[in-house]
Amino acid sequence: MRHAQCMRELLLPLGVYDLGAPFNGGELDAQGEALDHMMAWAEEIQRESSLVTAESWGLEQTASLFLRRPVAGEPRKLAAALAALLRIGGDSFTLAAINDTISGCGVPARVQELGVERVSVTFPGIAGIPDNFEELKKIVEDILPAHLGIQYDFWFLTWKELEENFHSWKEIEDFSWHGLETCVEYL
Repeated sequence: MRHAQCMRELLLPLGVYDLGAPFNGGELDAQGEALDHMMAWAEEIQRESSLVTAESWGLEQTASLFLRRPVAGEPRKLAAALAALLRIGGDSFTLAAINDTISGCGVPARVQELGVERVSVTFPGIAGIPDNFEELKKIVEDILPAHLGIQYDFWFLTWKELEENFHSWKEIEDFSWHGLETCVEYL
């Protein structure tokens, strides 16, 4: 409800004011419009001040607090990545904690131990090399402990998967080579 209408309803039972008169009604309209603007501004501040509800400048302001901005493009994915980065603490060196916070890079990522000081980073659900990989790599390396050697593993379509999912060459003629080797729609 608009504030001008709300003020009219509050004043109506008093019977003292002529709410239809230009001097009373105009003043209520002006004050109501000012209150409407203030309410919209307060609602935007409230929305943007929390990662749970932020949609635009609140996310960008939070991202500016970090050395590197997560590569996520959509607001909800960016909010999840920023929340993961905010969870990093002094005890974030266990494999479970690292896997909890590695999504701070902005895309789904998974870390597996390969040995004492070596880990493998994979990107589940992303075929091939992810977009913005160089920036993504910098963020991952900022999150992981510095003493670890990092191996990046990518998923590409294998000949076996190709044979199992496409029955003839005709079915794959519309794909580019890159499109074919990163094809996950059928799998």
